[in-house]
Formats: sequence, C-alpha cells, structure tokens
Amino acid sequence: MLSFITEKQSCWDRLKNEQRPIFIYGMGDGALKIMSVFKQKEIAVAGIFASDDFVRGHSFEGYHVHKLSEVEELVDDFVVVLAFAAGYQEIVDKIHSIAAQHTLYVPDVPVVGQGIFTYEYCLENAEKLQKVYNSLADDYSRKVYANIINFKISGKIEYLSAVTTPKSDIYKKIIKPGLNEVYVDLGAYNGDTIKELLEFTYGKYASIYALEPDRKNFKKLAKFVDGMSHVYAYNAAAWCVDGELPFAAKSGRQSAISAESSNMVKALSVDSILGRKAATIIKMDVEGFEREAIWGAAQIISHYSPKLMVSLYHRNEDIFELPLLIKTLNPSYKLYIRHQLYIPAWETNLYATL
Repeated sequence: MLSFITEKQSCWDRLKNEQRPIFIYGMGDGALKIMSVFKQKEIAVAGIFASDDFVRGHSFEGYHVHKLSEVEELVDDFVVVLAFAAGYQEIVDKIHSIAAQHTLYVPDVPVVGQGIFTYEYCLENAEKLQKVYNSLADDYSRKVYANIINFKISGKIEYLSAVTTPKSDIYKKIIKPGLNEVYVDLGAYNGDTIKELLEFTYGKYASIYALEPDRKNFKKLAKFVDGMSHVYAYNAAAWCVDGELPFAAKSGRQSAISAESSNMVKALSVDSILGRKAATIIKMDVEGFEREAIWGAAQIISHYSPKLMVSLYHRNEDIFELPLLIKTLNPSYKLYIRHQLYIPAWETNLYATL
C-alpha cells in the first residue's frame, strides 16, 4: 500500500536538521504560517528576503527584509524557503532559477484548517489515499496524484514541474464543453472562469449560474455578466443548505467563510438554486468548503452526472475526502486529477466526467 509515495522525510524535518542558514523568501500570510511551524519545531530563521520591488526598507516580524543579492553577498551557502504562491510563468521561472543556485523548499501549509501534510499523515489515511489512487481514470492522473503528495511531503518543486498541464488541455481533453452547457460556477470571483469556459464554446451556452459571496468581487462579477442573457448571479456562498453564514471578506480570492467574522452572507445550495433541474458543468473553488458545496449539489450530481471541476488543495484532507465523496454520490464518474501552473500545489483540481 502507498507504494506511489516515495518521500518519507518531510521538508520540516530536513530543515530542522539543516546546518546552513535558512532564509524565508516572501512576506505575508504564507510566511506567518511557515514561521509558526518553525517556532513549534524549533527551526531557526536566519532572515527574510523579498523580490526587489517589494523590499523598500521593509521589516517583517522583526526581521529586516533583504534583497536576494544582499543575502548572496552576506552568506556563501544558504537554504531558501519559499513563502508565497506563484501562478505566473515569469515568477515560476524566477523561482526555478533560484532553485538552480540554492537549495529551495516550498513547505506545504493548508490554505484552510490545521495540521501539516507529512508521510505520517499519509499513513494515518493510507486506505483512503490508496482508494483514490486506484479509482483514477488514467495513468497520468495517478502520476499527478503521486507527485502532488510527494511534493506536499518534501517541498521539492520538481514534483510540480513534472506534472504541470496547460489549462487549455484540460478543457479540450477532459471537460470538452459543448455549445449548450448549463454551467454552475461556485466561487465565481470576477467572472474569470465564465470567460474561460466561453472561450472554448465560442460564447455559446444554455444558462449560467454564478455564486460569489464577497461583495466587492460580486460587483465585478455583476459588471462582467451585465447584458448577458440567461445568466443568474448570486451574492451568496455555496453551501449544503440554504441559510446564512459568517464571512470574512478580503476583496480578493482569499475571502472565505469564517466563524470568527460577524459579517453574515447568504448561503445557497446548488440543488435549491436549480430546483433539482440538470446542470451540465459545475465548477467549485470555494476556499476550503468544497465538501459542503458538493453536498449541496448531491441530488444533481447523483441524478444528472454533470462534469465537475473541483479544487483539491485548500485543506489537507481534500486530496482524498473530496474524490471519495464524489465517487460515493455517483459511482459512474471517471476521476481525473490535473495540476496547472502554480507553486505550491494550488490549482490542483479534480475533474469528474462520465
């Protein structure tokens, strides 16, 4: 069991045993999460550096923020820990160029929830991980799955670059959208994935239902779909039942349901919005609440088998819990996993089709 997992030592343990100075590359939430684990594991931080454009005399958590060139002048040999997400080719290329010069790790910290992803965590969930691996529809999905898990344990970026698939390939070879889709977009942001889909359908569709809970994002979404026929946009979160939820608005992609927020937002289930009528494609990128969104579309998923595009990277458990839930609701599905250009393993998604 789990023969596809070859990395046994976590990047945290490697860093703990590291004799060279460790510099964190980046500032922000990612750096704070990594530094929190460093503190727990007693891993020393030698300093912080950022891209030249972001330095400008900054300090972060008591550290003066350097440029990389300054660190290279000060220290002969050091380890780099990447602490931000990169989804553009130019930035990814820069990270690879740094990795060619220095030992570089990208520790995996969950976007939502607690805990760290280690080999021991995999052993605790071995049966579920193996079950997902066995249920995948093609060899490439199994390779992607193995590489993503090995990356999450080791923090080595070569696992990601070996399985990065262009978005266009996913649409053309797996989703294969037609000209008469009933598209449901959960976490519609500013309409970017609606635009994406319409590029492959020459602007044709039957109807579109879009949910976006963040008020500022929703304004951008409403502007984008203004004048389009048979498009229904909701300033609401996707959930398992209709109601209200506490919501932390960050006016970007990281807005999310949060028990700590006093701001309430409307919550809707897909089954309720569509009156249990058919959808043909459902996309879910709802910042760690994909499980609840799936349950909210359970009737449609089990009865109509819409093509599914589901984020697998927000919570540690998503990588096995979400595929198993979808397969339970509809055993007829073929499951595919693909990773699009991103460091760390964000934009790793599950695709379900008949």
